[in-house]
Amino acid sequence: MDITEQKSSTGTVLQFSGRLDGTNSAATDTKLADAVSRNPALVLDLAALDYISSAGLRVLLKAAKQAQTAKQKLVLAGLQPSVKQVFEISGFSTLFSTFPNRDAALASLK
Repeated sequence: MDITEQKSSTGTVLQFSGRLDGTNSAATDTKLADAVSRNPALVLDLAALDYISSAGLRVLLKAAKQAQTAKQKLVLAGLQPSVKQVFEISGFSTLFSTFPNRDAALASLK
C-alpha cells in the first residue's frame, strides 16, 4: 500500500492506494499518527483503496480518535463500493464524515 501526502489551502490530503490490512497496518498507523499531529485538517482520500480489513479499520478509528482529542478535523473521501460496504457492515459509516470525492471533502473543511 502507498500513502501520498498533498497540501491544499484548506487541509492536507493523504491519498491511499492498494490494500490496508494486517500486513501494513502498523506502518499506516505510524504515518497517520504523524499526519494527525502535524495537520489541523485531514482528508483521507480512499478512492484508490481496493480493500480494508479489520486491522485497517482499527487504524482509521485510532486516527479519528486522535484527531477528535486534538480538536482537529479528519474526513474520508472517495470510498470504493467494496470499501464502503465494509464501512457500512461494520458500522464505521456512522463514525466518519464521508464525501464522494476529494474536492467535496476539502470544501467541508472550510
